[in-house]
Amino acid sequence: MDGCSLVAKDLACLRGDRLLFRRLSLSLASGEALQVAGPNGTGKSSLIRILAGLLRPFAGTVERDGAIALLNERPALDEYLPLGHALGFWQTIDGPGAAVDRLGLADLLDVPVRYLSTGQRKRAALARLIGQRAPVWLLDEPLNGLDIDAAADCQRLVAEHCGDGGIAIVASHQPFTLPGGKLAIADYAP
Repeated sequence: MDGCSLVAKDLACLRGDRLLFRRLSLSLASGEALQVAGPNGTGKSSLIRILAGLLRPFAGTVERDGAIALLNERPALDEYLPLGHALGFWQTIDGPGAAVDRLGLADLLDVPVRYLSTGQRKRAALARLIGQRAPVWLLDEPLNGLDIDAAADCQRLVAEHCGDGGIAIVASHQPFTLPGGKLAIADYAP
């Protein structure tokens, strides 16, 4: 994962007639992490979508070196399949490696995704994220729905990812311990 980077310069985001943010710049290299915090409606999720290439910025540029994996409120798992089959679909694309046992999902592999709790779905999405083996992780509210132990596991996974040379950007209202004391909180407003 060494050599990955994510650089945004002078980003602005306009939603409808509302300017959510402007002149937002960031630069992350291998092993670095950033937490984005701010009130509801300030554009944290929009920023994550811009960085992922899913939303065009109103102004500014984004340069990425390395594949990107996104974790948000949509886990991209077929709700009608048992969890094991839903994750298996992605393994045919990404290759084996989902962290099913580590995330406490082994006993849920026969349960259709639609019957999983919010926290179980979030853990399944984390397993999918790990399975992608992408060097750049974009996490939008990754702790929502997780109990204390699962939230700690999520933070450890991010620390390990960055320790292996990956990059993580975390948009979260909740306190999130970033690896190596690289705590950088960006509170922004237009």
